[in-house]
Amino acid sequence: MKMFKNFLLVLTTCIALEAVTEEPTTSETNEKGLPEKASPSSENEAADLRSADANSSEEELEPRLPLNELRIFAEAFNRISSNYVEEIDDKTLLENAIRGMLSQLDPHSAYLDKESFKELQESTTGNYGGLGIEIGMENGFVKIIAPMDETPAAKAGLESGDLIVQLDGSPVKGMSLTEAIEAMRGEPGSDIKLTVVKGGQSSPSELTLTREVIKVASVRQRYLEKGYGYLRIAQFQSGTGDEVAKAIIRLKDEGDLEGLVIDLRNNPGGVLQSAVEVSDIFIENGLIVYTAGRENDVQFEYNATGTDSISGVPVVVLVNEGSASASEIVAGALQDHGRAVVMGTTTFGKGSIQTILPMNYDKAIKLTTARYFTPSGKSIQAEGIVPDIWVARSKVTPIKSSPFRLKEKNLPKHLASGAEQTNTETKDSEKPNIDLAVQDYQLNEALTLLKGLHILSRQTKPQG
Repeated sequence: MKMFKNFLLVLTTCIALEAVTEEPTTSETNEKGLPEKASPSSENEAADLRSADANSSEEELEPRLPLNELRIFAEAFNRISSNYVEEIDDKTLLENAIRGMLSQLDPHSAYLDKESFKELQESTTGNYGGLGIEIGMENGFVKIIAPMDETPAAKAGLESGDLIVQLDGSPVKGMSLTEAIEAMRGEPGSDIKLTVVKGGQSSPSELTLTREVIKVASVRQRYLEKGYGYLRIAQFQSGTGDEVAKAIIRLKDEGDLEGLVIDLRNNPGGVLQSAVEVSDIFIENGLIVYTAGRENDVQFEYNATGTDSISGVPVVVLVNEGSASASEIVAGALQDHGRAVVMGTTTFGKGSIQTILPMNYDKAIKLTTARYFTPSGKSIQAEGIVPDIWVARSKVTPIKSSPFRLKEKNLPKHLASGAEQTNTETKDSEKPNIDLAVQDYQLNEALTLLKGLHILSRQTKPQG
């Protein structure tokens, strides 16, 4: 109870100071542009200030701390500490109070102890043990933002929007986001049972996943067809900007790049600076993203600094409901600058910034401090990026053409074309890629659009 008594002493002091201290009618401005309180140098000066304010006709400012609520908190703390069925030390109670405060703010604010802070750092470097899944909280349940490529979560078929209601038989209702993350991480090779409610299903299903060492490959590249490149960004890690720049160079070395698909589907986001760097690779100049919050030190503008590395080559950005945060920054920037056509479905809508605020004893709080806005001023938060062309995830079933359908060239005594070029058979490279359409309909649509953009860009008017 010693800590509790010390806490009450500090709280009582705060209440007493709050009761006698008022905001000055004039103030200096500190380095953040915020008003500072006056600091009387003696009790007489303080008394004079209070007396002057009391006689002033100006409206008295409200105290910063709600004194009655502080007294209620102290009373609740005392009763819990004294009467709970099991003894709880005051340190644990105070930490739980901090967790409770943060859990009531928004789904992304959280209290980080030493282990949680370490895990956060691991997730941004892309090497940790777990399931490979980005999550948030919704109505007390764990909501999947996006599974990461080639991880246990992706292999099990988990999708954006699925709700996890139990972890190893324990309800997640009442858990904090940090506690849910800790429960899903563990030793590689160990199993965990998830009870999941998938979209469109009324009853939950159980899945058993085996934890792995998650080594997320941030960037991959290849050619879909001759001239048309594919760039997959799975997560925005600290080095993603450099990886994308190198991937572009490799594509150029392999052939003539005539169009590029940037795949941001199920990319849960990551490091803000990496999103800015990736956008900068394709935008010559102008605003990429800006942030707005209460404090001056969280208000930033990020601008393009270089040249377009692919010199105006047509770009299609693929997004879906699992594209979040940094992914939405890139998609929004390229869309607003007219540098890319955004295709797919509306993104997740996580347009908020979490700042890590260190505290004593290797602990910190992750606090939402600002919102993201696209160059045109559109808020990403809870709105997402709306695609220019809506293409939902679909399955394609090829229909074979009838072998008995005749063409003009099959008719007896048909006329020749009369052109010098007689070989009009379609080249294999120009035939539709049926396999790609079956495997990934959205990607096939992006490739089709790229081909159309390329055809229009190289068309010339007939002479004569």
